[in-house]
Amino acid sequence: MRIGLIGAGAVAPFHVRAAAELAGAELTAVCDIDEASARRAADLAPGARVFTDHRRMIDAHAVDAVIVNTPHALHPPMAVDAAQAGLHVLVEKPMATSVEDCDRIAAACAAAGVALAVGHIQHHLPDKVAAHELIASGELGAVRLIRDNRSTDYRPGTRSPWFFSREVAGGGALFNIGAHCLDRSLWFGGARALEVSASVANRFGSPVETDGIVRLRLENGVGVAIAIVSDPPTRADTLAVVCERGTVEADPRAGTLVRIDGATRMVREPSPDDIQIGFTAQLADFLDVVHGGTPAVPLEHARHVVELILASYRSAQAGAATAVSPIPAATR
Repeated sequence: MRIGLIGAGAVAPFHVRAAAELAGAELTAVCDIDEASARRAADLAPGARVFTDHRRMIDAHAVDAVIVNTPHALHPPMAVDAAQAGLHVLVEKPMATSVEDCDRIAAACAAAGVALAVGHIQHHLPDKVAAHELIASGELGAVRLIRDNRSTDYRPGTRSPWFFSREVAGGGALFNIGAHCLDRSLWFGGARALEVSASVANRFGSPVETDGIVRLRLENGVGVAIAIVSDPPTRADTLAVVCERGTVEADPRAGTLVRIDGATRMVREPSPDDIQIGFTAQLADFLDVVHGGTPAVPLEHARHVVELILASYRSAQAGAATAVSPIPAATR
Protein backbone atom coordinates (compact mmCIF):
# COMPACT_ATOMS: atom_id res chain seq x y z
CA MET A 1 0.00 0.00 0.00
CA ARG A 2 1.35 3.40 -1.04
CA ILE A 3 0.94 5.84 1.83
CA GLY A 4 1.03 9.62 1.73
CA LEU A 5 1.76 11.62 4.87
CA ILE A 6 -0.04 14.97 5.04
CA GLY A 7 1.69 17.11 7.65
CA ALA A 8 5.38 16.80 8.48
CA GLY A 9 5.32 17.99 12.08
CA ALA A 10 6.96 16.60 15.20
CA VAL A 11 5.68 13.01 14.95
CA ALA A 12 6.23 12.68 11.19
CA PRO A 13 9.43 10.60 11.60
CA PHE A 14 7.51 8.01 13.64
CA HIS A 15 4.93 7.65 10.87
CA VAL A 16 7.64 7.37 8.21
CA ARG A 17 9.59 4.73 10.10
CA ALA A 18 6.43 2.77 10.84
CA ALA A 19 5.78 2.43 7.11
CA ALA A 20 9.37 1.33 6.56
CA GLU A 21 9.07 -1.38 9.21
CA LEU A 22 5.86 -2.98 7.91
CA ALA A 23 5.60 -5.42 5.04
CA GLY A 24 2.98 -4.34 2.55
CA ALA A 25 3.39 -0.62 3.23
CA GLU A 26 5.51 2.04 1.58
CA LEU A 27 5.56 5.76 2.23
CA THR A 28 5.61 7.25 -1.26
CA ALA A 29 4.73 10.91 -0.63
CA VAL A 30 4.97 13.63 2.00
CA CYS A 31 2.97 16.85 1.92
CA ASP A 32 3.44 19.98 3.99
CA ILE A 33 2.93 23.67 3.25
CA ASP A 34 6.52 24.09 4.49
CA GLU A 35 8.49 22.38 1.72
CA ALA A 36 11.64 22.12 3.84
CA SER A 37 9.74 20.18 6.52
CA ALA A 38 8.25 17.90 3.88
CA ARG A 39 11.68 17.21 2.42
CA ARG A 40 13.17 16.38 5.82
CA ALA A 41 10.48 13.76 6.37
CA ALA A 42 10.75 12.46 2.79
CA ASP A 43 14.50 12.00 3.23
CA LEU A 44 13.67 9.23 5.70
CA ALA A 45 11.81 7.38 2.93
CA PRO A 46 14.05 7.31 -0.15
CA GLY A 47 12.06 7.90 -3.31
CA ALA A 48 9.13 9.59 -1.60
CA ARG A 49 7.72 12.52 -3.54
CA VAL A 50 7.30 15.94 -1.95
CA PHE A 51 4.18 18.11 -2.22
CA THR A 52 3.08 21.39 -0.67
CA ASP A 53 -0.64 20.96 -1.46
CA HIS A 54 -2.53 17.83 -0.41
CA ARG A 55 -4.88 18.12 -3.40
CA ARG A 56 -1.95 17.96 -5.79
CA MET A 57 -0.67 14.88 -4.00
CA ILE A 58 -4.08 13.27 -4.35
CA ASP A 59 -4.39 14.26 -8.02
CA ALA A 60 -0.92 12.81 -8.74
CA HIS A 61 -2.24 9.28 -8.01
CA ALA A 62 0.90 8.68 -5.97
CA VAL A 63 -0.81 7.08 -2.96
CA ASP A 64 -3.50 4.58 -1.98
CA ALA A 65 -3.98 5.91 1.55
CA VAL A 66 -3.18 9.01 3.58
CA ILE A 67 -2.19 9.80 7.14
CA VAL A 68 -3.65 13.18 8.09
CA ASN A 69 -1.16 14.66 10.57
CA THR A 70 -2.09 18.34 10.37
CA PRO A 71 -3.55 20.99 12.73
CA HIS A 72 -6.86 19.78 14.11
CA ALA A 73 -9.28 21.97 12.13
CA LEU A 74 -7.70 20.80 8.86
CA HIS A 75 -8.52 17.14 9.50
CA PRO A 76 -12.07 17.22 8.05
CA PRO A 77 -11.39 18.89 4.67
CA MET A 78 -8.27 16.84 4.04
CA ALA A 79 -9.84 13.55 5.12
CA VAL A 80 -12.93 14.24 3.01
CA ASP A 81 -10.83 15.18 -0.04
CA ALA A 82 -8.88 11.94 0.31
CA ALA A 83 -11.99 9.79 0.79
CA GLN A 84 -13.73 11.30 -2.22
CA ALA A 85 -10.66 10.40 -4.28
CA GLY A 86 -10.96 6.77 -3.13
CA LEU A 87 -8.09 6.86 -0.64
CA HIS A 88 -8.13 5.16 2.75
CA VAL A 89 -7.72 7.53 5.70
CA LEU A 90 -5.84 7.42 9.00
CA VAL A 91 -6.50 10.70 10.81
CA GLU A 92 -4.50 11.73 13.85
CA LYS A 93 -6.24 12.57 17.12
CA PRO A 94 -8.32 14.50 17.88
CA MET A 95 -10.54 13.35 15.04
CA ALA A 96 -11.86 16.91 14.50
CA THR A 97 -12.75 20.03 16.47
CA SER A 98 -16.51 19.38 16.48
CA VAL A 99 -18.77 16.35 16.67
CA GLU A 100 -20.36 17.42 13.40
CA ASP A 101 -16.99 17.31 11.65
CA CYS A 102 -16.29 13.86 13.12
CA ASP A 103 -19.56 12.72 11.54
CA ARG A 104 -18.64 14.46 8.29
CA ILE A 105 -15.39 12.51 8.02
CA ALA A 106 -17.06 9.21 8.85
CA ALA A 107 -19.88 9.81 6.36
CA ALA A 108 -17.47 10.70 3.55
CA CYS A 109 -15.39 7.56 4.09
CA ALA A 110 -18.49 5.37 4.32
CA ALA A 111 -19.94 6.87 1.14
CA ALA A 112 -16.68 6.32 -0.71
CA GLY A 113 -16.26 2.78 0.62
CA VAL A 114 -12.80 3.51 2.03
CA ALA A 115 -11.32 2.56 5.39
CA LEU A 116 -11.13 5.09 8.21
CA ALA A 117 -9.16 4.88 11.44
CA VAL A 118 -8.31 7.47 14.10
CA GLY A 119 -4.78 7.63 15.49
CA HIS A 120 -5.26 7.49 19.24
CA ILE A 121 -1.71 6.33 19.94
CA GLN A 122 -2.39 5.49 23.61
CA HIS A 123 -4.07 2.25 22.50
CA HIS A 124 -0.76 1.10 21.02
CA LEU A 125 1.91 2.29 23.46
CA PRO A 126 3.52 -0.74 25.14
CA ASP A 127 3.12 0.48 28.74
CA LYS A 128 -0.62 1.03 28.24
CA VAL A 129 -1.08 -2.21 26.31
CA ALA A 130 0.61 -4.18 29.11
CA ALA A 131 -1.61 -2.54 31.74
CA HIS A 132 -4.78 -3.14 29.73
CA GLU A 133 -3.88 -6.79 29.17
CA LEU A 134 -3.24 -7.26 32.89
CA ILE A 135 -6.66 -5.85 33.77
CA ALA A 136 -8.32 -7.93 31.05
CA SER A 137 -6.77 -11.06 32.59
CA GLY A 138 -9.04 -10.64 35.62
CA GLU A 139 -6.22 -10.79 38.17
CA LEU A 140 -7.11 -7.39 39.64
CA GLY A 141 -10.88 -7.63 39.44
CA ALA A 142 -13.11 -4.86 38.16
CA VAL A 143 -11.93 -1.29 37.54
CA ARG A 144 -13.25 1.13 40.16
CA LEU A 145 -11.39 4.44 39.75
CA ILE A 146 -8.96 6.06 37.31
CA ARG A 147 -6.52 8.89 37.96
CA ASP A 148 -4.67 10.44 35.02
CA ASN A 149 -1.90 12.92 35.84
CA ARG A 150 -0.27 14.60 32.84
CA SER A 151 2.14 17.53 32.51
CA THR A 152 2.65 19.64 29.41
CA ASP A 153 4.01 23.04 28.41
CA TYR A 154 1.60 25.57 26.97
CA ARG A 155 3.69 28.69 27.35
CA PRO A 156 3.48 30.74 24.16
CA GLY A 157 6.66 30.21 22.18
CA THR A 158 7.16 26.62 23.32
CA ARG A 159 5.18 25.12 20.43
CA SER A 160 3.91 26.07 16.97
CA PRO A 161 1.64 29.14 16.91
CA TRP A 162 -1.37 27.16 15.63
CA PHE A 163 -1.66 25.42 19.00
CA PHE A 164 -2.72 28.79 20.45
CA SER A 165 -5.44 29.43 17.88
CA ARG A 166 -8.85 28.29 19.11
CA GLU A 167 -10.11 28.33 15.52
CA VAL A 168 -7.35 26.01 14.25
CA ALA A 169 -6.63 23.86 17.32
CA GLY A 170 -10.15 23.77 18.75
CA GLY A 171 -8.82 24.86 22.12
CA GLY A 172 -5.68 24.53 24.18
CA ALA A 173 -4.25 21.91 26.51
CA LEU A 174 -7.55 20.03 26.82
CA PHE A 175 -7.96 19.62 23.07
CA ASN A 176 -4.36 18.55 22.54
CA ILE A 177 -3.13 16.75 25.66
CA GLY A 178 -6.58 16.13 27.11
CA ALA A 179 -7.53 14.08 24.07
CA HIS A 180 -4.87 11.55 25.08
CA CYS A 181 -6.06 11.48 28.69
CA LEU A 182 -9.74 11.13 27.84
CA ASP A 183 -8.98 8.46 25.27
CA ARG A 184 -7.03 6.22 27.61
CA SER A 185 -9.29 6.84 30.61
CA LEU A 186 -12.38 5.82 28.63
CA TRP A 187 -10.53 2.81 27.23
CA PHE A 188 -9.51 1.56 30.66
CA GLY A 189 -12.82 2.58 32.22
CA GLY A 190 -14.70 0.49 29.70
CA ALA A 191 -17.71 2.76 29.18
CA ARG A 192 -18.95 6.09 27.88
CA ALA A 193 -19.20 9.11 30.14
CA LEU A 194 -22.53 10.28 31.50
CA GLU A 195 -21.36 13.48 33.16
CA VAL A 196 -18.41 15.87 32.93
CA SER A 197 -17.18 18.43 35.43
CA ALA A 198 -14.21 20.60 34.49
CA SER A 199 -12.13 23.64 35.46
CA VAL A 200 -9.53 25.34 33.25
CA ALA A 201 -6.86 28.00 33.64
CA ASN A 202 -5.40 30.38 31.08
CA ARG A 203 -1.89 31.32 32.17
CA PHE A 204 1.25 32.87 30.62
CA GLY A 205 -0.91 35.27 28.59
CA SER A 206 -2.13 32.36 26.48
CA PRO A 207 -5.32 32.85 24.43
CA VAL A 208 -6.24 29.20 25.07
CA GLU A 209 -6.33 27.15 28.27
CA THR A 210 -2.98 25.97 29.55
CA ASP A 211 -4.18 23.76 32.42
CA GLY A 212 -7.29 21.80 33.22
CA ILE A 213 -8.97 19.36 35.58
CA VAL A 214 -11.69 17.04 34.30
CA ARG A 215 -13.85 14.62 36.26
CA LEU A 216 -15.99 12.00 34.55
CA ARG A 217 -18.73 9.68 35.72
CA LEU A 218 -18.94 6.68 33.41
CA GLU A 219 -22.04 4.66 32.60
CA ASN A 220 -20.70 1.69 34.56
CA GLY A 221 -20.06 3.75 37.70
CA VAL A 222 -16.29 4.15 37.25
CA GLY A 223 -15.02 7.54 38.38
CA VAL A 224 -12.25 9.34 36.45
CA ALA A 225 -10.08 12.27 37.52
CA ILE A 226 -7.78 13.91 34.96
CA ALA A 227 -5.28 16.68 35.74
CA ILE A 228 -3.27 18.49 33.06
CA VAL A 229 -0.72 20.97 34.42
CA SER A 230 1.48 23.19 32.28
CA ASP A 231 5.15 23.77 33.11
CA PRO A 232 5.19 22.13 36.58
CA PRO A 233 8.40 21.58 38.62
CA THR A 234 8.34 17.87 37.77
CA ARG A 235 7.11 16.10 34.65
CA ALA A 236 4.32 13.53 34.86
CA ASP A 237 2.54 11.11 32.57
CA THR A 238 1.02 8.52 34.89
CA LEU A 239 -2.21 6.62 34.42
CA ALA A 240 -3.28 4.88 37.64
CA VAL A 241 -6.13 2.37 37.47
CA VAL A 242 -7.61 1.32 40.81
CA CYS A 243 -9.17 -2.13 40.70
CA GLU A 244 -10.87 -4.31 43.29
CA ARG A 245 -7.72 -6.27 44.17
CA GLY A 246 -4.89 -3.94 43.23
CA THR A 247 -3.69 -0.85 41.38
CA VAL A 248 -1.77 -0.70 38.12
CA GLU A 249 0.22 2.30 36.93
CA ALA A 250 1.36 2.91 33.36
CA ASP A 251 4.03 5.52 32.70
CA PRO A 252 6.21 5.65 29.55
CA ARG A 253 9.28 6.51 31.64
CA ALA A 254 8.69 4.14 34.55
CA GLY A 255 7.03 1.28 32.70
CA THR A 256 4.01 -0.65 33.90
CA LEU A 257 3.80 -1.61 37.57
CA VAL A 258 1.14 -3.28 39.68
CA ARG A 259 0.71 -3.31 43.45
CA ILE A 260 -1.35 -5.99 45.15
CA ASP A 261 -1.71 -6.24 48.94
CA GLY A 262 1.50 -4.36 49.75
CA ALA A 263 3.68 -5.96 47.08
CA THR A 264 4.79 -4.27 43.86
CA ARG A 265 5.94 -6.00 40.70
CA MET A 266 7.10 -4.77 37.32
CA VAL A 267 4.77 -5.83 34.52
CA ARG A 268 6.76 -4.26 31.69
CA GLU A 269 10.05 -2.37 31.71
CA PRO A 270 10.19 0.86 29.69
CA SER A 271 12.18 0.86 26.45
CA PRO A 272 13.63 3.74 24.37
CA ASP A 273 11.81 2.25 21.37
CA ASP A 274 8.34 2.33 22.94
CA ILE A 275 7.04 5.36 21.05
CA GLN A 276 8.12 3.93 17.71
CA ILE A 277 6.64 0.57 18.68
CA GLY A 278 3.35 2.36 19.29
CA PHE A 279 3.32 4.17 15.95
CA THR A 280 4.24 1.01 14.08
CA ALA A 281 1.45 -0.91 15.82
CA GLN A 282 -0.97 1.90 15.00
CA LEU A 283 -0.12 1.75 11.30
CA ALA A 284 -0.36 -2.05 11.35
CA ASP A 285 -3.83 -1.68 12.82
CA PHE A 286 -4.77 0.74 10.03
CA LEU A 287 -3.56 -1.71 7.38
CA ASP A 288 -5.68 -4.38 9.01
CA VAL A 289 -8.71 -2.08 8.87
CA VAL A 290 -8.08 -1.50 5.17
CA HIS A 291 -8.22 -5.27 4.69
CA GLY A 292 -11.52 -5.58 6.55
CA GLY A 293 -10.39 -5.79 10.16
CA THR A 294 -11.94 -4.08 13.17
CA PRO A 295 -10.10 -0.92 14.31
CA ALA A 296 -8.47 -0.91 17.74
CA VAL A 297 -10.13 2.47 18.30
CA PRO A 298 -13.84 2.45 17.35
CA LEU A 299 -14.96 5.55 15.47
CA GLU A 300 -17.64 6.21 18.09
CA HIS A 301 -14.92 6.23 20.77
CA ALA A 302 -12.90 8.84 18.85
CA ARG A 303 -16.06 10.89 18.36
CA HIS A 304 -16.87 10.64 22.07
CA VAL A 305 -13.43 12.00 22.99
CA VAL A 306 -14.18 15.16 20.99
CA GLU A 307 -17.66 15.32 22.52
CA LEU A 308 -16.18 15.20 26.03
CA ILE A 309 -13.59 17.91 25.35
CA LEU A 310 -16.35 20.23 24.18
CA ALA A 311 -18.49 19.27 27.19
CA SER A 312 -15.53 20.08 29.44
CA TYR A 313 -15.39 23.60 28.03
CA ARG A 314 -19.11 24.06 28.65
CA SER A 315 -18.76 22.78 32.21
CA ALA A 316 -15.81 25.07 32.94
CA GLN A 317 -17.66 28.08 31.57
CA ALA A 318 -20.84 27.31 33.50
CA GLY A 319 -19.07 26.29 36.70
CA ALA A 320 -21.23 23.18 36.93
CA ALA A 321 -21.31 19.56 35.80
CA THR A 322 -22.55 18.89 32.28
CA ALA A 323 -24.56 15.86 31.19
CA VAL A 324 -23.43 13.98 28.09
CA SER A 325 -25.90 12.88 25.44
CA PRO A 326 -26.51 9.13 24.95
CA ILE A 327 -24.88 7.54 21.96
CA PRO A 328 -26.82 8.38 18.76
CA ALA A 329 -28.89 5.47 17.48
CA ALA A 330 -27.36 5.86 14.02
CA THR A 331 -23.89 5.05 15.34
CA ARG A 332 -24.77 2.13 17.59
